[in-house]
Amino acid sequence: MRAEVRPGGLALRSRLFAVMLGPLLGVAVLLGIVGATLIGDAVRNAGDRVLGGALGAIAETVQVERGEVTLDLPAAAFGMLETTARDSIYYRIAVGDRVLTGYPDLPPPDIDALTLDTPSFRFARYRGQDIRIAEMRRDLPRIGQPVVVQIAETLDNRHATWWRLMTALMVGELLLIAVAMIVLRPALGWSLRPLDRLRGAVTARDTRAAPDLSPLETGPLPIELKPLAAAFDSLLGRLDVATAGVRRFTADASHQMRTPLSVLKVQVALARRGNPDALDEIAEAANRLEHLVTQLLALARADEAGASPELEQVSLREVASAVINRRIGQAIDAGVEITLDAPEQEISVSAHRTLLFEIVSNLLDNAIRYNRRGGLVVISIQQTAEAALIAVSDDGPGIPETDLSRLGGRFVRLESSRGREGSGLGFAIVQSASQRIGADVAVENTSPGLRVTVRFPTSRA
Repeated sequence: MRAEVRPGGLALRSRLFAVMLGPLLGVAVLLGIVGATLIGDAVRNAGDRVLGGALGAIAETVQVERGEVTLDLPAAAFGMLETTARDSIYYRIAVGDRVLTGYPDLPPPDIDALTLDTPSFRFARYRGQDIRIAEMRRDLPRIGQPVVVQIAETLDNRHATWWRLMTALMVGELLLIAVAMIVLRPALGWSLRPLDRLRGAVTARDTRAAPDLSPLETGPLPIELKPLAAAFDSLLGRLDVATAGVRRFTADASHQMRTPLSVLKVQVALARRGNPDALDEIAEAANRLEHLVTQLLALARADEAGASPELEQVSLREVASAVINRRIGQAIDAGVEITLDAPEQEISVSAHRTLLFEIVSNLLDNAIRYNRRGGLVVISIQQTAEAALIAVSDDGPGIPETDLSRLGGRFVRLESSRGREGSGLGFAIVQSASQRIGADVAVENTSPGLRVTVRFPTSRA
């Protein structure tokens, strides 16, 4: 079944495009602000150099003749200031507060603030227009008051120059952004091509009738995508192992269930013919089938995939007592005595109650089932510095050392269990359930008998 594609998500290419274009626009704005400042300074400095040159040319003509201040306004000085913008030019030469020539109402300077023979510049407002004034103070011999030379111009040419340079800057930035937008799309497409190959390799699996859980064939991948492909291959590998286990489990279970079902069919046929022992055989076969189904369900619970079970504090004595109450009838029928050896103080472990119950129940079931008649089974609980322990011991025939390595295989019947009823699933359930709750299982021959210990580390107890 195909996975539903949820609408409304922004495409990865669009996300990357927005993420890359956003900072580019921010940089363009920042460059515009910095450019406007630098252009303003450049235009002002260039204009001031021309204005200062005209001021110096006029100031050099100011002389003293016969005790009087004279000057000869050079035409070249005003020619420097001619521009296409036709700016208005104003000038003023004064001795102290007395104006010699020029525009008397031109804003006068603070004479004391002027530096001798050094041009100063300032902005001012004159006749309804913004102007830039260059002014200089000179001290002439035999003249008691300082001579102030001023020249000013309107700012139309400066504004026009500033706008021309700013327009060129903005056009350049817009062209840069446009080129970036044109180039980014195909560049992102090329960069995301390995991701498309990975997606195609995954999508191709949907067209096959049988599930293909082999590793993906995507060709060379960038470093950033290799962990994703490796994780997906690992997931496929785990799925392959899981499905193989399910297929093997199903085949084994069907094989094991076929025997009691065949017995049931034969005995039903005999019962129809009036065989008096057929009903007893049917009941026994039904009991074996019920036990097998119960074991299969317990193993399924122990092997349940997904998140680890939620753990809680569980009393070992409480679980052991509950298991004994369930199995006491079985023990009486088998002629086996059950003893609980537990300390006075409560011993609790961090576990899953149902899984712990299945562990102890299956261990006790095996100890009763494979014990001798008149035998003894001891459930012991112990607390050490390293761990909490619950063990099930019997005094039956035990297991040969050569068979210990096979113990825990599913549907495996050992030589020592030949001729006794069982499904071969009990210890497999114990191992699987113990692994899920973080416990360790140890088996040892006690000659006679067998001892199985489930160990909960102190950090989990």
